[in-house]
Amino acid sequence: MNFDLTDDEKLIRYTAREFAEKEIKPIASKIDEEHRIPDEIIAKMGELGLLGTYVPEEYGGAGTSFLAYILVVEEISKACASSGVLISAHTSLCINPILAFGTEEQKKKYLPKLCSGEKIGCILLTEPEAGSDAANIQTTVEEDADHYIINGNKIFVTNGGFRGIGILFATYDKSLKHKGICSFIVDLSQEGVEILRNEEKLGIRGTYTTAFLLNNLKIPKENLLGKKGEGFKVAMDTLDGGRVGIAAQALGIAEGAFDRAIAYSQERKQFGKPISSFQAIQFKLADMKMRIEQARWVTYYAGWLKDTKRNFILESSIAKAVASETATFVTKEALQIFGGYGYITEYEMERYYRDAKITEIYEGTNEIQRIVISKMLMK
Repeated sequence: MNFDLTDDEKLIRYTAREFAEKEIKPIASKIDEEHRIPDEIIAKMGELGLLGTYVPEEYGGAGTSFLAYILVVEEISKACASSGVLISAHTSLCINPILAFGTEEQKKKYLPKLCSGEKIGCILLTEPEAGSDAANIQTTVEEDADHYIINGNKIFVTNGGFRGIGILFATYDKSLKHKGICSFIVDLSQEGVEILRNEEKLGIRGTYTTAFLLNNLKIPKENLLGKKGEGFKVAMDTLDGGRVGIAAQALGIAEGAFDRAIAYSQERKQFGKPISSFQAIQFKLADMKMRIEQARWVTYYAGWLKDTKRNFILESSIAKAVASETATFVTKEALQIFGGYGYITEYEMERYYRDAKITEIYEGTNEIQRIVISKMLMK
């Protein structure tokens, strides 16, 4: 196997790393405290091609690979998990289904605005009664001569507060369960879309996590994404790619925490010597590094499988579970190395610790990933 990155992948990784180090890292704590990512940061992401990494150039993207997208999310998340998940949700959950299932007209209309950052993308899938049980969607769709009319509630919409472009799921017949679900492209700034609240959260505080009321929302007939009744297929395909994006975010969180922990251990002195000279600390660092490398290669491998158009459902679930559990393990150990200072916001480690946990939950809990993995094994 060839583990080398292409020149384009190296370039975009370097671009993301420099941008994260110089422009995001210095304000990461402020993003967390103020619960928002500055508009100028998002605009710069668009200018640098970080919001449309694997979108073909003809639609306004950078025209690179899915692996390049993983590298971008990883590098940005090292500095700020909120900024990393903005890119992940925008790309995996909105751009990807339009690329995979959209008509040529839909791609030309929506992808350039998403790649530039003029519009930020999201997915409206989860509901109060439809979390892990995505087939239990209660949001309804009816038809008139020119429109689909949507009524219902959506919750936990990452990036929803931007009121950009959303991939929306609704059912035309609840009795059909997953076979009655349709997917649509929706402009969230239009009439019929009401933000109920943006949630206050433990971590990734710089992102919007939005609850919506959809009240007689009219969507043009040409905004149906895929075929009628194919919405569940669109959702599952989208989440397969989304899991790898969350794995990349988790990997970045773990690496950011590890880098700070190893630097701190060499600076902090106790009993007249750096704490990095104590075997107890060295073993923690060794365990952290081993877990990070495991997470890196299962994540990159899943991305490579997608790029080469191979089935990657099993590997995406493995990557998501392994990387997210690595993030929670590494940030916990890193905070322990910092001791009491790890609990103080000035040292940022507590932010990494808070940000890590959600990666085990969203885009399918790790319990769901184990169900997917075990079902694949039984085939």
